[in-house]
Amino acid sequence: MGTGDHPEFGEPKKFEASFKGPIANRSCTDVICCLLFIVALIGYFIVGLVAWTHGDPRKVIYATDSRGEFCGQMGTSNKDKPYLFYFNILKCASPLLLLHLQCPTTQICVKKCPDVFASFITTHQLRKWEPEKWKNYLQFCKPGFNDSDKSPVEVLRDQDCPTFLTPSKPFSQRCFPALETNKGVIMVDNKTNFTLDGSLVNATQLLEGAKGANEVRDAREVVMKIFEDYTKSWYWILIGMVLALVLSLVFVLLMRFIAKVMVWLSILLVIAALGYGIFHCYMEYARLKGVQGSDINIKDLGFQTDLRVYLHLRQTWLAFMIAQIIVEVIIILLLIFLRKRIAIAIALIKEASRAIGYMMSSLLYPLITFALLLFCIAYWAITAVYLATSNEAVYKVFADDKNCNYTSMTCNPKTFINSIMKKGCAEAQCSFAFYGGETYYHRYLIVFQFYNVFLFFWLVNFVIALGEIILAGAFASYYWAFNKPADLPTFPVMASMGRALRYHVGSLAFGSLILAIVQTIRVLLEYIDQKVRGAQNKVAKFILSCMKCCFWCLEKFLKFLNRNAYIMIAIYGTNFCTSAKNAFFLLMRNIIRVVVLDKVTDFLLLLGKLLIVGAVGILGFFFFTNRISILEDKAPTLNYYWLPLMTLMVGSYLVAHGFFSVYAMCVDTLFLCFCEDLERNDGSPERPYYSSLELRDILYKKNLDPPEAPELQE
Repeated sequence: MGTGDHPEFGEPKKFEASFKGPIANRSCTDVICCLLFIVALIGYFIVGLVAWTHGDPRKVIYATDSRGEFCGQMGTSNKDKPYLFYFNILKCASPLLLLHLQCPTTQICVKKCPDVFASFITTHQLRKWEPEKWKNYLQFCKPGFNDSDKSPVEVLRDQDCPTFLTPSKPFSQRCFPALETNKGVIMVDNKTNFTLDGSLVNATQLLEGAKGANEVRDAREVVMKIFEDYTKSWYWILIGMVLALVLSLVFVLLMRFIAKVMVWLSILLVIAALGYGIFHCYMEYARLKGVQGSDINIKDLGFQTDLRVYLHLRQTWLAFMIAQIIVEVIIILLLIFLRKRIAIAIALIKEASRAIGYMMSSLLYPLITFALLLFCIAYWAITAVYLATSNEAVYKVFADDKNCNYTSMTCNPKTFINSIMKKGCAEAQCSFAFYGGETYYHRYLIVFQFYNVFLFFWLVNFVIALGEIILAGAFASYYWAFNKPADLPTFPVMASMGRALRYHVGSLAFGSLILAIVQTIRVLLEYIDQKVRGAQNKVAKFILSCMKCCFWCLEKFLKFLNRNAYIMIAIYGTNFCTSAKNAFFLLMRNIIRVVVLDKVTDFLLLLGKLLIVGAVGILGFFFFTNRISILEDKAPTLNYYWLPLMTLMVGSYLVAHGFFSVYAMCVDTLFLCFCEDLERNDGSPERPYYSSLELRDILYKKNLDPPEAPELQE
């Protein structure tokens, strides 16, 4: 495909004798987006500051009563009350409770959980004849309540005491109904139904409430166990990531000298590793044949936090084996169909290795990107936790007197007895209403959460874009240096960073903003999908699935377009829209090269990353499962060994991706510069090519250029 036979994609670049690579005379681009980005960052900082003022992350971990006090905390009135008791656990079945990590019912700290059925009305009526039962019931009422002369209706209206008690057992510092199953029937104290104050309560209702409370408890319990695992394994995770760093560095350095050998070695090792994985899965699948419990369906088992349970199921190993067979077949088929293009891709990787060899500092820049991304993730996660724990117990004035002007107004239970509200309405009570808040901050809490997610996407995309434009500017300086390395700038990476931060923050903010909007829409679509998953409207499901697919494709396209736009910005200093248009037209004028060459190098680099991640992951698996005899006494005992392992593998991938992303960016930059080189120059002494002779020979001999352009041949 020639460079001038598609006028609908713009005119090819013309020869300019003064053009020598990234231009120095440039101006600021997309200033409005730069100002908008700065304002958004200031707003993000304010949101975080307000969240840190109102939130309390201890609510995620520890049991907290309705007054916001922690159960069993030393130095408080609850120091001898380690358990949390729910007045009406049935309300914990609400699906909205996870949003605030609290059940919408009054909660108090108690010394022990109730062990008998009891009704407040009945116990109140018999308080004079059975004082011990009345005294026992009072310990589950609000602290300080001891008004036996108050009518039951008034007590229940003011939520001073729970309506009823059920036999409960403490679990994770919380009192849950002592549910048990007898021949598939859910029972409490050998009863399936029981009447309390004239209302029939079924044990299944208590189960639903307990499940709701358990969701909160499970979330906190898992957080505690995860935290414990990380405190024991963080040292080994760091060692594993350092190993991944060393392997990546060695791999990249060897690519500088024996690129062809390293590429083919990575291909063969990945295929061999997948082959061994298939064999191992088959052996485990065959070994479990006839073993009791191994034929249980994964769907019937449900989700288990201890993933080792799944390793005892034949279905798990069958799924692993099928997945690896599919991946193996896909890789082999790709290698068969792309075998002629791999040599071309290797030549481009060699050229990239040569460029990186002249500016080794480019291999260190991913560390800066990694540190910035860690900061963004940490800020987002901490802000999200503080926002989620910002809700507080809200108390309202409750009064039977219709003439009371303070009814439903917010009150403070600690000062209510001496307040104007109490004096104006003598019968009024300050009682717990709900968890939340009535300030503007609490009313718009969901908006702040949304803003936190949106700014997180925007910042992450901006950091990635900054790294891409800096590396693109450095590698473009290499390509357009006619005498390499004599014509290279002294510090190409630092010079490129200076240009990007001085002139193009607005353009980077513009490109990352577009991506952040699309990613946020995808998150909203996933949220809607979760909400309507149980719906039976197939048309709505189909439309939602189509929208999710379309926005996924749009995100991938925008990432590809942005990446090439940043290269054009690094070279010419134009604004984002102009650069995106020029990059897109240039790629479309060279579409065959894009399809058969540029993406092949991405595939080969991906195999290299998978090889490093696989090596570190296998080593980590054997270590955390105590299968390395010489390190068996040093391996930590973990609740969920798979979580540190997954963290190690993700961290190893990020480390490997950091090094290989330099190669990928170098390849993309050199490729785009090569396409421009073909349009600007013709190989004559007056208009010489800037690409290496080896690269030109391989590209031309592989018939990537049309027969009608012989003047491009050498």
